[in-house]
Amino acid sequence: MGAKGSLARQLLGWQLAIVFALLACVVTFSVIQSGKSFADIEGRRLLSVAETVAATPGVRESLLDPVRRDPLPIFAESARSLSGADSVIIASPDRRVLTSPDPRQLRAELPIGDSTVTQGRSWVGEVGDELVAHVPVIGDRGELTGIVAASKATPGFFEGVADSPGNALALLGIATVLGVAGSIFLAWRVKRKTLGLEPREITDLVEHREALLHGIKEGVIALDERDRITLVNDKARELLALPADRVGYRVGELAVNERLRDVLTGRARGADQIVLRAGRVLVMNRMPITRDGREVGAVTTLRDRTEMVTLREELAANSRATDTLRAQAHEFTNRLHTIAGLIELGEYEEARSYVDLVSRARDEWHDQVSAHIGDPAVAALLIAKASLAAEQGVGIRLAEASRLDVMDEQTSADLVTVIGNLVDNALDALRDSSGDTTESDWVQVTIRQEAAEVRVVVRDSGPGVAPEIATEVFTHGFTTKVAEHDAGAAGARGLGLALTRQICRRRHGSVAVHNAGGAVFTAVLPLARRPARVAP
Repeated sequence: MGAKGSLARQLLGWQLAIVFALLACVVTFSVIQSGKSFADIEGRRLLSVAETVAATPGVRESLLDPVRRDPLPIFAESARSLSGADSVIIASPDRRVLTSPDPRQLRAELPIGDSTVTQGRSWVGEVGDELVAHVPVIGDRGELTGIVAASKATPGFFEGVADSPGNALALLGIATVLGVAGSIFLAWRVKRKTLGLEPREITDLVEHREALLHGIKEGVIALDERDRITLVNDKARELLALPADRVGYRVGELAVNERLRDVLTGRARGADQIVLRAGRVLVMNRMPITRDGREVGAVTTLRDRTEMVTLREELAANSRATDTLRAQAHEFTNRLHTIAGLIELGEYEEARSYVDLVSRARDEWHDQVSAHIGDPAVAALLIAKASLAAEQGVGIRLAEASRLDVMDEQTSADLVTVIGNLVDNALDALRDSSGDTTESDWVQVTIRQEAAEVRVVVRDSGPGVAPEIATEVFTHGFTTKVAEHDAGAAGARGLGLALTRQICRRRHGSVAVHNAGGAVFTAVLPLARRPARVAP
């Protein structure tokens, strides 16, 4: 605890200071109101007493005859005792005191302050610490023959509080008790809400949290119960490609895909959710925050797995190449065994015919691919896929309208990825549709180069894609919620279709699917514009 005391004690001290300041204002106001009420009521009463004395015939006669002034004290004292005034004084026109309860005031000059009594007008006001009413005694000819002054001492500060309306002392006491009790409760409540932490500890905790969140290599994004962003660290902002001012925005207001919204809001549940965002492959885990059994928000962590997925895709490519070589080796072995058997049987003509048939079929496919596809990488891919499809009992066709020139390195790599994923998807669809393939199953590939783009169309003889997942199969990749429970051609396909869509969008192209006697996938990849050649 610091030198100035705990947060609860500081709050209690400030609250008590505010309460006592308010009480002081209330007391001061009550005293002022009590003083005004005293001046108003007692002023009228004193004025009435003074006027009554001034109008008494005996007083008027005694003031006119200096020899017969002895009855004046009797009139003054009688009026004072009956009215409750502190004093009733009768003075001569020259303000010399003729009667007074205080013998020291006799023959002294009557203090009148700002009074207008010497001008023949009555006056009520304060003179010193007394409230005084001055009334002139007017003779028969209108001359001033004397002055009558009735006075009463003004109440002090505490007397004003005691005399204030509604028993202010009791009210002030109750207000004090309630204020102190409320201050103590507020201090306890604040301490409970802050978990007993002091301001410096809260500051240190916030600073440490900020340093931790912005220092870790994983992205962290927090939402409240209304799916508004309350926190996002630098790494999460980088991975999600978010502007710097998105704290406070709802997830629905962000320019992100539906898959990312589903994971952040909890509609897509489960650990290690895969999301594609801004050319990255992200692994996301959402942890709800509950309080008293109610979800009040969630924290989602993000990890960049782009390199890992890239390596996995390369490993998968190597695995496919290995499978292709194995399939070719298996195919060659079977053919060699066939040739060897024919030779042992002495069927030399049959052996020669079989060799010519096998050679001619392979050469025809190679010639067909070479005649239409000028890019070596794409041609090699089609030849390898033919061997892999043949092992599964599926025939691959290349449409006669196909034509492709030699592409630049990046376009060639993108085409290999797109064509490979679409062909693998078609082979998986044929295998998943009936549990096995038949001799009538086929996959047709069309690759057509146009002026500014390359169009790839892959169709198969399978049952097609369910209409309700025709869009989700690209949007959600292998986590498609409908596809996970669907036994049709577009079941879970891994990241292949999602990566295909990502490549097409990166090149400002498109990929779509529809049914026409089977699933038809169409990918469009715009060609990069080459700079104009400058003449030397």
